[in-house]
Amino acid sequence: MSNLSVSYLGLNLKTPIIVGSSGLTDSVSKVVKLAETGAGAVVLKSLFEEQIKYEAGSMIMDGQYPEAEDYLAGYVRSHSVDNYLKLIEDTKKEVDIPVVASVNCVSAGEWISFAKMAEEAGADALELNVFFLPVNVNHDSNHFENIYCDIITQVKKETKIPVAVKIGQNFSNLPGFVNKIYQRGAQGVVLFNRFYAPDINIEKIEFTPANVLSSADEIRNSLRWVGIISSIVEKIEVCASTGVHDGSAVIKQLLAGATAVQVCSALYKNGPEHIGNMLKDIEAWMDKNTFETVKDFRGRLNYKRIKDPSVFERSQFMKYYSDKK
Repeated sequence: MSNLSVSYLGLNLKTPIIVGSSGLTDSVSKVVKLAETGAGAVVLKSLFEEQIKYEAGSMIMDGQYPEAEDYLAGYVRSHSVDNYLKLIEDTKKEVDIPVVASVNCVSAGEWISFAKMAEEAGADALELNVFFLPVNVNHDSNHFENIYCDIITQVKKETKIPVAVKIGQNFSNLPGFVNKIYQRGAQGVVLFNRFYAPDINIEKIEFTPANVLSSADEIRNSLRWVGIISSIVEKIEVCASTGVHDGSAVIKQLLAGATAVQVCSALYKNGPEHIGNMLKDIEAWMDKNTFETVKDFRGRLNYKRIKDPSVFERSQFMKYYSDKK
């Protein structure tokens, strides 16, 4: 029988499938179900800095407590954090798989205490979900990349648990940036985050949210960069995300060099039981190819190990078809 266990961030996972931060992981009962269906680890739903500020700000703007702004903001922040810490503690009591805390942050100052408290509550690791839209023409890319680095540096000073950073793909030199965050102390990188995206309703002539769930086709971009990053920045562990909807997609990401794989949209569409179907497909494929462990094939098709690494670099159709002649 195939052995699906992997090591990610120094943690032992029974399977390479991690359930990503979402509404799927916002309660103990949901996490218990995910563990029963074969999840190797879970990333708890993120604690958002924006949510905390908005909740406090809304009550203040409503005029309920205009004379107590500082007190109210502190109360709401504490209440949100307390609930999150309790989720960590209660979840750890009920499951035997790693539980990763997640914080969504935009600055180093606000979130350091949250990271420390998550560690003390029993989180096995921390996933930093850092994103802001660079729109200031007076700042270059280094300015924005350094914000990520400063957050990682400060968190690593305060915590001992492993830290992964979930990022988007819009960096001018993605391998260089991943190497930079590794140098600052990140043990893992998750490729890629799926952010809110706007759409336009032409009938109402207004903005509306685009579909929040990924499609299977979106694996193409993450697959390319998993293969490249895992071979160029070899010491950081790569977790693949976005477009992973079945067992075949998990196998592809592992072959490209991923240490583990995050799933989310596929479970919203098919339910938590879908993890079991994915694992069966992986096991059948491993048995067919006589692979006993994930380590036997992980990274076999990454950027450095294939005969023609330029397949990862092709970005124009003319180059692709001209090479076929």
